[in-house]
Amino acid sequence: MENINYGRELNCPPSYESRSYERLKEEVEFPNSSGQTIQSTVVTIVPDSPPIRDHIIWSLFNTVYMNFCCLGLLAFVFSVKSRDRKLHGDKHGALSYASTARSLNIASTVLSILFIVIGIIIFIVQMVNLAQSIQQQQQYNHVDLNGRYGK
Repeated sequence: MENINYGRELNCPPSYESRSYERLKEEVEFPNSSGQTIQSTVVTIVPDSPPIRDHIIWSLFNTVYMNFCCLGLLAFVFSVKSRDRKLHGDKHGALSYASTARSLNIASTVLSILFIVIGIIIFIVQMVNLAQSIQQQQQYNHVDLNGRYGK
């Protein structure tokens, strides 16, 4: 496609002094069909406190993947209770249940990660011990064979 300049440079903003633009009046009135002017009102609602977090996604994740001693399931139950309290307008109850769900989620996540790390460490130690015992067995068999049939 061609870029047509129409007599002005592309880098310059349009001029409001030209005839193609008209300045708006200070007050614009829109009459309706009966001849009355329509007035609009803008209401700005500012929340007085931040929204209550119910931690339901974190609880669901802990329930499905890291349900250490059913802590994830308990956190999910408290998250659902917090969401119900929030929908009923009980902010104090919702905050209480959300705080409990958060604590249970933290405990579940930390204990699950700790359990996984300890399991990995035990697995590595067992593999090292197995490799050492195999190496000692091979050395013992080599000496035993040389002792019987050799010198």
